[in-house]
Amino acid sequence: MLMHNPPHPGEVIRALCLEPLGISVTEAAEALGVSRKTLSAILNGHAGISPEMAVRLSIAFDTSAESWLNQQSQYELWHAEQHRGELQVKRLVAA
Repeated sequence: MLMHNPPHPGEVIRALCLEPLGISVTEAAEALGVSRKTLSAILNGHAGISPEMAVRLSIAFDTSAESWLNQQSQYELWHAEQHRGELQVKRLVAA
């Protein structure tokens, strides 16, 4: 079942991981082993969570990589479903 308008995982990282710990984007990027630009793109919803980033986040915040990928998948699927009516697809059925 799809969540209603799920947040981008970047919002979750900012609100539930960085802000409670008082960690800056620069500090978090350094700890994750990525550039500040890369992390900033995720936090601002301009990039998604890759499998590698999911593993990095799971190590840094003692979470599961699957949870990060599931959040990304739910976010993308919800947004794709909003354009379902615009898709030019024919239903295939057995004769």
